[in-house]
Amino acid sequence: MPALAQRLAAVQVSASVVMGQKARELAARGVAVISLSNGEPDFPTPAHAIEAAHQAALRGETKYPPQAGTPALKAAVRRKFKRDNGLDYADDEVIVTNGGKQAIFNAFMATLDPGDEVVIPSPFWVSYADMAKVAGGVPVTVPCPQNNGFKLRPEDLDAAITPRTKWVMLNFPSNPTGAACSRAEMAAIAEVLLRHPHAWVMSDDMYEHMVYDGFEFCTIAEVEPRLKPRTLTVNGCSKTYAMTGWRIGFAGGPAPLIKAMFNMQGQATAGVSSVGQAAAVAALDGPQELVRERAAEYRTRRDFVVAALNACPGITCHVPEGAFYVFPSVAGCLGKRTPAGRLLETDTDVALALLEEAHVAVVQGAAYGMSPHVRISYATGMAALEEAMARIRRFCDGLAG
Repeated sequence: MPALAQRLAAVQVSASVVMGQKARELAARGVAVISLSNGEPDFPTPAHAIEAAHQAALRGETKYPPQAGTPALKAAVRRKFKRDNGLDYADDEVIVTNGGKQAIFNAFMATLDPGDEVVIPSPFWVSYADMAKVAGGVPVTVPCPQNNGFKLRPEDLDAAITPRTKWVMLNFPSNPTGAACSRAEMAAIAEVLLRHPHAWVMSDDMYEHMVYDGFEFCTIAEVEPRLKPRTLTVNGCSKTYAMTGWRIGFAGGPAPLIKAMFNMQGQATAGVSSVGQAAAVAALDGPQELVRERAAEYRTRRDFVVAALNACPGITCHVPEGAFYVFPSVAGCLGKRTPAGRLLETDTDVALALLEEAHVAVVQGAAYGMSPHVRISYATGMAALEEAMARIRRFCDGLAG
């Protein structure tokens, strides 16, 4: 068999995908698994977005779409950035992509040369590091531990940036921790970035509307306009509007970068589904009350899950500002044995034992660059969350040693 490309040697399938597959395999055998491993809203896509896609199809909007996005969606994206983030982008400063993930991939492929460094606060969404590697870059992680609220300290960022740094990644609210930066905290990060003008800045704002307790979201180019000429602001419809399967992402940034990303996209996927883009226009321009209502429901779930986890022996859970994840420490479970006799030495052991013995699917923190933690998604109904938390409590109560 011919050899595969070496660029994939250091890249692994996402741990959340692997854990989800294990959960499905157990479920196929009749096991009643509750999956808290996927970062996918359980709410339906808004009806007016679905209707917009239907009407677009009936109008015959089923041909190849413009590679950078339809004029209607690009205009809606520009309005969104202005309305929500105070960011003005020209038409040639916006691109529509197959999910937010492609925007990040396009940017890395268009800018990274072999050995270029990508600074990534840790814990981090697993794909950041792997996409950087595929593009020839070197991920440089900056630990942001629980005792810092999982937030990036300016001095740690400053120490991580070198002459080889090509990108600095920001993702607040964060996957996997839900941590978000206040305006003052973001301004302190911006001061560091201003001292390093050779580095691009990427802000992945996919969870911007999922913030709680009166927290006010902000994005780096809004907080510090002097950074806007070298900042790529990435977003999409997947989380805010429960449109994961529609694959609509978008980004705003300087025209030369967007042009390079356009070129990269042309060699990979070209344009995004035309009917999906019509749905996205309706979502972005339509009524936004549903977004706030769903955020309120997420907050109720967050409060329940945090309290339930903190009541479990061996688990401590930080209260996140946003997203729909918690990232509890399972340090107190290590060194103990499960009722089935499994010795828990790592957070991966804990995640596997929870799946195989308690039938709750979570993802090990090691996959996100920080142990000993697990990521738990509360993007599921309260009935399932209540049963999952009861199973986790029984599991912790049964640990010995």
